[in-house]
Amino acid sequence: MSELKNDVFLRALMRQPVPRTPVWIMRQAGRYLPEYREVRGQAGDFMSLCRNPELACEVTMQPLRRYKLDAAILFSDILTVPDAMGLGLHFIAGEGPKFKEPVQSVDAIRNLRVPDVEKKLDYVFEAVRTIRRELNGEVPLIGFAGSPFTVGTYMVEGGSSREFPTIKALAKESPDVLDHLMNIVAETTTEYLNAQIEAGAQAVQIFDTWGAALEGDDFRRFSMASMQKIIDGLTREKDGQKIPVIVFTKGAGPLLTDLAETGCDALGVDWTTDLATAREYVGDKVALQGNLDPATLRESPEVIRQGVADTLASYGKGPGHVFNLGHGITPDIDPEHLGALVDAVHELSPQYHDA
Repeated sequence: MSELKNDVFLRALMRQPVPRTPVWIMRQAGRYLPEYREVRGQAGDFMSLCRNPELACEVTMQPLRRYKLDAAILFSDILTVPDAMGLGLHFIAGEGPKFKEPVQSVDAIRNLRVPDVEKKLDYVFEAVRTIRRELNGEVPLIGFAGSPFTVGTYMVEGGSSREFPTIKALAKESPDVLDHLMNIVAETTTEYLNAQIEAGAQAVQIFDTWGAALEGDDFRRFSMASMQKIIDGLTREKDGQKIPVIVFTKGAGPLLTDLAETGCDALGVDWTTDLATAREYVGDKVALQGNLDPATLRESPEVIRQGVADTLASYGKGPGHVFNLGHGITPDIDPEHLGALVDAVHELSPQYHDA
């Protein structure tokens, strides 16, 4: 593997001094880019794109050709894990992901097994290897997975949900059954992320989109404990390089204090908690990533620049900040507006660093 030419992202995650704040964007490879829509059209559908390592590599690289980003993120989906368990993932236009075989009974959950990740998800690891070759050491590659609770919501509800009635009922009425589901998904996810690291991922992020929908104690038992299991089981060093772990729980707020104890290296912060408050929650335990409101990208370049300035000021001086949005970029964004954001981070962030 070629030597890494730009490691500011990895250094910031480990709270080491950097000359400026690194920046990457959640969902940076995706539908706001016309070149992505073209490749997706060639692939036929979303999962065909995910399962084609060459095309997954192409869409991973697209944003890096446009913007001076400090990391690439593997193009894939959090639902590859339950798909590998045989739940029959498919996407319906306008409705999002669906499972042909959701696990909605106690027996169905008890019968779940950890799949052969290397065999079932080999297309993901081939994509990682292909992207690493293509990156040629320009920037590091982030691998990722969904948190067991977030992935579990789709497995139990059978698709997207706003209220999560089935899984919340499980938490209250059959918590041991939900524990079993979390354990199986955590074990599978640990193997999945370690295989991504083995294939070449240089950092990993766990996306916990729905964990904070649980009440505090349930959050700790089901979402946080299952992420803790993953973190404890991850390969944290490869070829002499540390592999940082980022946990992003949307809507975490004060729960950031608990999450900082999991052994992760960094926490993603959504736009509902300002970074100054987040720093108070976590002390000096972890780096922080975020957290401009994605809606800001609909505004003028001047407003975007001010938003970047405010976010940088909110974190303040010192290492340990990775600039990002507080959630994924939305499909309706003008690509030029993301360019304005990236340029503003490059221009405005050095004043917060001594390196």
